[in-house]
Amino acid sequence: MKSDTFKGYLYAIIATLAFSNVYIFSKAALNEVHLTQFGVYWFTIGATLSVLIAWKNKKLKQLKFLSKKQVGILVSLGVLEILTTTTFFISIKVIFDPAVTSFLGNMYPVMVTMGGVFILKEKFGWIETVGVSLALVGAFIISYSGGTSLKTLFIEGTGWVFINAIFATIATLVVKVHVKKLSPELLGLNRTVWLLVFSVIMFFVYKQSIIIPVSAIKNIAIGAVLGPFLAILTIYYSFKYIEASRSSIVQSLKGIFVLAGAYFVFKSFPQPHQFIGGMITVLGVLIMTLGQAGVFKYFTQNKYKKKS
Repeated sequence: MKSDTFKGYLYAIIATLAFSNVYIFSKAALNEVHLTQFGVYWFTIGATLSVLIAWKNKKLKQLKFLSKKQVGILVSLGVLEILTTTTFFISIKVIFDPAVTSFLGNMYPVMVTMGGVFILKEKFGWIETVGVSLALVGAFIISYSGGTSLKTLFIEGTGWVFINAIFATIATLVVKVHVKKLSPELLGLNRTVWLLVFSVIMFFVYKQSIIIPVSAIKNIAIGAVLGPFLAILTIYYSFKYIEASRSSIVQSLKGIFVLAGAYFVFKSFPQPHQFIGGMITVLGVLIMTLGQAGVFKYFTQNKYKKKS
């Protein structure tokens, strides 16, 4: 059991490091190309790698034995992933600093935790409530633009991050319920194939050129290996060994890695209030997920035993 828990956290760490770099490399590529051009290249690489790993691990055979219910789940996840990933990359393109996008993305683990409580019947106490409150306050501080009307109250792109968090939460909960019956390799392959097909369709709809700068190809290649392939696969594996909320403990730290990467690559840094808000969201998510994992309860019990 301890071995499985260690594996779960290890996969979550790898996923966090890989996904942090996705913000950097995708932003660099999207600064040069149209979203549909980006999608075709990005998911061609991701789908190719997913097919290879599924074939190598002999998971493609599962396709022959899928039940109607499992096919329905894969189709539903495909649609959810299209909505989730499209809104994610739109937010990356629209918001100037990828670190700000990442900090706002901490709304996702908050929603995953709340979904776990209401749908998966996971426990939720006052410590988690404090964490959720801090994360939401931090997100508000980050996105606040100084305007007075609803239209100008938040920075451009905030809505896309919020919509992305909703769809990502639904997809995560579906995966969490079914990941033991459908292998992570098959789920990853399903995701990239759906996204590739959607990207190709939109590529022709927007009538884009297949020719893009070499620098963009390099950034897409690195990001696609880290994102659609490594990050997604390891996230699915972490869900297989530990609760989604526990995996989020590690994933919540990605904003710090993105912050450092954005500074070195783009020489950008969030405004002071955005930085403070970002740190508050990280703190809030950590408190919330550590509470979910029972860490605070463990220390409280030990302290009580010592006094006794």
